[in-house]
Amino acid sequence: MILCANPAAQFNSYQDEIEAAVINVLRSNRYILGEEVEALEREFADYIGTHSSIGVANGTDALELAIRALDIGPDDEVITVSHTAVATVAAIEAAGATPVLVDVDPVFYTLNSAQLQEVLSPKTKAVIAVHLYGQAADLDAICQFCIENKLYLIEDVSQAHGANWKGKRLGSIGHIACFSCYPTKNLGAIGDAGLITTNDPVVGNKVRMLREYGWQKRYISDFVGRNSRLDELQAAILRIKLRYLDADNGKRQQLAARYSGELAGQALQLPQIRANAEHVFHLYVIRTAHRHALIEQLKTHDIQAAIHYPMPVHLQPAYKNRIRTATDMSVTEKLAEEVLSLPLYPELSSTNIARVIDTVTSHHVKFAGT
Repeated sequence: MILCANPAAQFNSYQDEIEAAVINVLRSNRYILGEEVEALEREFADYIGTHSSIGVANGTDALELAIRALDIGPDDEVITVSHTAVATVAAIEAAGATPVLVDVDPVFYTLNSAQLQEVLSPKTKAVIAVHLYGQAADLDAICQFCIENKLYLIEDVSQAHGANWKGKRLGSIGHIACFSCYPTKNLGAIGDAGLITTNDPVVGNKVRMLREYGWQKRYISDFVGRNSRLDELQAAILRIKLRYLDADNGKRQQLAARYSGELAGQALQLPQIRANAEHVFHLYVIRTAHRHALIEQLKTHDIQAAIHYPMPVHLQPAYKNRIRTATDMSVTEKLAEEVLSLPLYPELSSTNIARVIDTVTSHHVKFAGT
């Protein structure tokens, strides 16, 4: 079986180093917010190019704590996209704020900045720009909109660890940025983990307090916080994988280039790369009007594909008819019917990617006239 994502393969790549790091933690007698977390925070801040990096329990918590650290909560609105992992929207509500959703553009599938003015209200406090599938959202327009309207820009970089925009790492551009380190991410733990980056030391310190009950001094809560601590085991694993992140992203880019080169001319819409941006291909997402048939064809050849995402957030039962959206959400709704993620991870072999390409191209011969 060729898996769509394969975090175990990455463990195998760095097994000796990871196992040694885990053993060191087990022998250390310090398992939560210790030296490994502190070292990861320093190294990740240096890598992204920010003043601060804060480790938290997962990416959803990272978003919630970032929103709360900016003093956004009840009676406030946060604009983001519906074409995203539901965690983005769930985190806004977890912080007590109200999500307002806009469509995405039809080329890069990131926030349609032309709709921001339509949904702006006196309650709007921030925009969450989701850097989807591995590359930047339209930061020129989004940054300008936030400046003009005195809004916070929160970056959701959960699918774009290591990507660049105009020479800057994503995660260093907004007021605060959030990363999921779920095992399948470009920088993935072996379990749940998350990171927050910011250039504002006051905001960074507040996040540190929020992740542990609002403590500056142990057992004394200066304000209401919660428990979202990163454990030493995951931090130790992430420190090792961070050393290889650029090299692994390079492998993803090479595989994506092969897909794009050999799938050109098929009845497919292939990923596009935004000008002045680097795409690190967390996912290789195609569009096809014949998605169900292609999935079945891939299955017959023991190839797993995935859909990111099969239902827009604004149409999901938990959110439908209660979240304000832009008037036109047609691109998001169409993407939900057509997007398909092909297998892509640094350890995907040349033989296996050839199998995927051959299966896709042989299937799409049937649809050459569509």
